Order: sequence, then structure tokens, then C-alpha cells
Amino acid sequence: MQTRFSDAAREQPHIHEADRILRTCVHCGFCNATCPTYQLLGDERDGPRGRIYLMKELLESEPDDERITRETQLHLDRCLTCRSCETTCPSGVEYHKLLDIGRAEVERRVGRAPRDRALRFGLRTALAEPRRFQALLALGQTFRPLAPVDIRDKIPARRSHAHRRPAPDRHPRQMLILEGCVQPGLAPNTNDATARVLDRLGIGVRGVEEAGCCGALDFHLNAQQAGRARMRANIDAWWPWIEGNGEAGATGDGVEAIIQTASGCGAFVKEYGEMLADDPEYARKARRVSALAKDLVEVLREEDLETLTDSSDRPGSRLAFHCPCTLQHAQKLGGAVEKVLTRLGFDLAPVADAHLCCGSAGTYSVTQPTLANRLRDNKMDALEAHGPETIVTANIGCQTHLNGAHRTPVRHWIELVDEALTPREPLHSQTPQTGTKNAAASA
Repeated sequence: MQTRFSDAAREQPHIHEADRILRTCVHCGFCNATCPTYQLLGDERDGPRGRIYLMKELLESEPDDERITRETQLHLDRCLTCRSCETTCPSGVEYHKLLDIGRAEVERRVGRAPRDRALRFGLRTALAEPRRFQALLALGQTFRPLAPVDIRDKIPARRSHAHRRPAPDRHPRQMLILEGCVQPGLAPNTNDATARVLDRLGIGVRGVEEAGCCGALDFHLNAQQAGRARMRANIDAWWPWIEGNGEAGATGDGVEAIIQTASGCGAFVKEYGEMLADDPEYARKARRVSALAKDLVEVLREEDLETLTDSSDRPGSRLAFHCPCTLQHAQKLGGAVEKVLTRLGFDLAPVADAHLCCGSAGTYSVTQPTLANRLRDNKMDALEAHGPETIVTANIGCQTHLNGAHRTPVRHWIELVDEALTPREPLHSQTPQTGTKNAAASA
């Protein structure tokens, strides 16, 4: 694609990057064939090719050009950032990077209506801090019948949770786990089940208290500097354990990996190195963190899983796996969970159009509820087509959004693996699940 940026404009980092990405696009339109919003709406401006033209026009125009209106913002906001178009694109267009540039530029020029601005600020404030979110969640569960229907469907019922994790220090192999911001409140057993499964494989897993939200929530709501601040805070929290001088169980060897059980977080943490590449203080550390970041399935698929279960007592229930967009399109791990579940004896139902987004897409299900619910209902129809007893997924956002349909229950796949493992060894003595503030301070 030809561009018309001046030499002076190309000296700006965001224009230089946008110019590079735009020039890779041959406007073939293959991307529209796999775009969920284009399939729903049939509007060229709601497909990747049309949005690329909108962003090109935006970035090539003068800052005070009145042609750039809220209509452009609307079509960019409707994008799920599912990155299915990137999987389809024969030219390797890095669409999501261009979208981040375009969204930031259009917001700088036209701003947002007060109501929209308040909603986005509220989401960032409520969701990104785990303790605040858990307090708000408890309040929401109490007054759930009074909440608006779109919010009510996202509030799970209260569940008892024992928070049972084995002590990590007895294993020479050590890994960190990103606890996440909303997952400890919405699905607290996910990370505990992960720790139990990996304990059976001789891997100790610990969280670090000072590590919080991965930063994706802020970043994708156009608070990009706030997102980068969270990246730096997480790097600081993890660094003592990466260098091998964390307080508990220190051996002088750093951790093997930083595990994410939410694929959305995993996709984002793997990009820390790229997003902080121009930060002289954090660039090297960010690259190291991204190199250590692994989705849970990347760890398990390398282990001898067959030793974990008794071949005479394989799981019998039929599952349908929803592969999140952040797992298959961003991390390129489509099919990986399915292979692990098959190795462990689970019966997987086929799922049509598995490449399409369920409509969760971070906060999209709140900011674009009508489109999100249409996509969710289509996804549930595909997942339920062959009668699974349970639907499993690999991302808390997808799990919560799909469960909002109140149809077949949706869980994280590691919970079913944990329940199926035999024999169950008694859990060892409890130890604190997080590193200490002193450990982070020693970075």
C-alpha cells in the first residue's frame, strides 16, 4: 500500500511505525473473510481492510482536518483486536500495532463523550487492582439482582474455595505465576489447580504479591502510559526471582518460566520486550521477562503427562474447547491445549468456526455489549453442537463472558485436568503463595 507521509512526519516514531505496517498491506481483503465484526455487520469499515484505510487517512491528514470524526472512532472501537486477520493475512500485516496507533491518534484528536470516558475510567479503576476488584465483586454478588442485565451476567455466584496449594520450595524446578487482576476473584481455583498439577510434575509454583495486572487492560483502553507503568512494576516484582535471589527457596538459579493461565495476559506479557524496547532502564529486563513468559500449555506439553493418570481410569466426560483469540492468533498456540487434553484421555467434541472470537475481547463485552452478545451466542451454538458436558477455555475473560449466556458451564481446562489426575497425592504443608515486599525491593 502506498503512503503519503512527509519526511518530517516519518521522523515521528508512531508515524514511522505506521508507515512500515501500511506498506506491507496489499489490500487483498482476505482478512475480511475471517473478521467477526465484518461477518456480523457487512460494512467494509468494520473489517480490517476498511479500518486500515480509515487509519491511513487519519494519519496522513492534518491534525485539524474536520473529516476525522467520531465515526472513524466508532469503527475502530468496534474492532475486537482478536487478530484473526493476522492469522489469515498472507503479507504478515501487524494489524494490532497499527490499531493501537490509530486508536491513540483518533482519541487525541476527537476525545470521547463524558459518559464513554467515565465508563473506561471506571473499568480501569475497578478491574486492574485485584483487592479492589474482589471487594467490588463481593458487593456486586450481594446486590446482583439489582444490577443491569449486561453487568449481572458477568457476576458469578459466590463459591466456596479452599485455596489449597502445595508448598513450592521442595522442588528444585521453580516457576512464577501471574495471579492476574480479575481471575483471583472470578475463578480463584484456576491458579491453585495449576499449582497442584505442576507440583505432581516436580515443579514449584509461586505468585509474587507485588505483581499485579499485566497492563493490557489500561493499554487497550488507550491509557498506554499507565499500561507501561504496570509492565515496569511487574518486572520489578519478578526480577529478584528471575535473578535467583528471591527470599524463599533461593538457590542462585533463576526461575524457569513465568506462567500465565489467562491467555490474554500471556499474549501481552510476551510483548513487554517490544513495547519497552525504547526504555533504556527496562529494555533488557523486559526482553528477559518476555522470553520467560509461557502460557500454561507450553509448560505442560513438554512434560511426561501420561505418568499422571492411571490408564484404566481415563476421564470419560466429553468436552468442547474454546480456543481464545489471544491463544490461537496472538500466541500462535492453536491446537496445543487440545493435544494435551487428548493425551490425558479427554474426549473432545469438534467445534465449527473455532477461529472466530466469542466477543469477550478484554473489556469489549462491556463497551460493545450488543455485538459481544451476538458473537457469544454464535460461539455457544458452535460449542454445544455436539453435546459436550462441559466447555473449557484458557482465558478468564472468555470464561466469564460465555458463562453469561447461562447455558453449558464453562471452566478453565486446567481445573478438569486437576480433578482427573490419579492417584491424588496428599498436599504438602502450606507456605505463603507470594514473594515478599523485601524480595521485590532487593531488585
